Amino acid sequence: MRLRWVELRDFRNHAHTKLDPIPEGMLVAVGANGEGKTNLLEGMHFLYASESPRASASEPLVRRGTDAGYVRGEFATIGGKVLVEVEVRARGANRVQVNRSPIRRRRDLRRQVRSVMFGPFDLPVVTGDPARRRAFMDEVSVGLVPASDTLTTTYERALRQRNRLLKEHEGRGAPSELATWDAQLVQTGTAVIQARAAAVTAITEPASTAFQDVAGYPMLVRYRPNVAADQDVALAFRDQLDARRADELQRRTSLVGPHRDDLELAVRDLGARGFASHGETWVAALSLRLGLADAVAHAIGDTPIVIVDDPYSALDPIRRDRVATRLAARSGQVVISVADDADIPSQATQIWDVRAGAVTVRG
Repeated sequence: MRLRWVELRDFRNHAHTKLDPIPEGMLVAVGANGEGKTNLLEGMHFLYASESPRASASEPLVRRGTDAGYVRGEFATIGGKVLVEVEVRARGANRVQVNRSPIRRRRDLRRQVRSVMFGPFDLPVVTGDPARRRAFMDEVSVGLVPASDTLTTTYERALRQRNRLLKEHEGRGAPSELATWDAQLVQTGTAVIQARAAAVTAITEPASTAFQDVAGYPMLVRYRPNVAADQDVALAFRDQLDARRADELQRRTSLVGPHRDDLELAVRDLGARGFASHGETWVAALSLRLGLADAVAHAIGDTPIVIVDDPYSALDPIRRDRVATRLAARSGQVVISVADDADIPSQATQIWDVRAGAVTVRG
């Protein structure tokens, strides 16, 4: 998969940026902090994700003084050319077109194009609370199977209803409606557990390999489901609900299910969240994204575009060189940003100078 060209209008600080053509290989955006390197990479990833990893709303993505921004780009995929056009509105819903036809669901876009983006915003996957790692596992699931994008929201809807029932129940014993919501929780939760298990299995080996190539020692990646089951997940789920019934009635909340899952990450036999150095944390987060990219390539038979924002800032010179070598060895397109010419890898195919939201192709 290759991004043939990209155009940004009124997106972040880019009044108008167009790169055409974009070659294969390692592509490097270079410029001082605040000039628009990350915004350029974010715009490229927006063509796949139609959302930002750095902002929960669209308003910050639209250049100040305008009502909407635009991101356009054309991908060359094994299925043919795919033109993606996004109108990013400061207020109201964004509009997305694929090959000039409007689409309503993100999965319809994500079935056709793929990109994987890493940046400093990924560090909480390693250092943050379990909710961040659950969100990452769900993101991996969607990256591999776009149709799984509703599994977690469907489960969380059932969970909210069940928790409300437990919270509002007055009287002795279990509320009569609890059996109905138990069934809903088990049905929707089992689908989430199975999707997360498959997602973690897919990224474990490539992520661990990427970490070892850079750090020189392995990283453990393991799914820690709240509902432990050797085979029949639904049966184990029901059994654990029965076992915790008295506790749930006393505490008035659901204590069993994938909302209590975690992703175990460990280096040198110690949990990465509490014991990894800043450099190890950085490499771990990057390795998880590279693991996802490899898993996507294996699943769809086409290489996703890999976008890496500021990959070297937390690394010593040896690990910096190892990361550059590993990124350069990937097939397809790898887009990275650096703040200084000294950080431009020798393997760069093309260099983009970014200043005040304007981009110039070097040479």
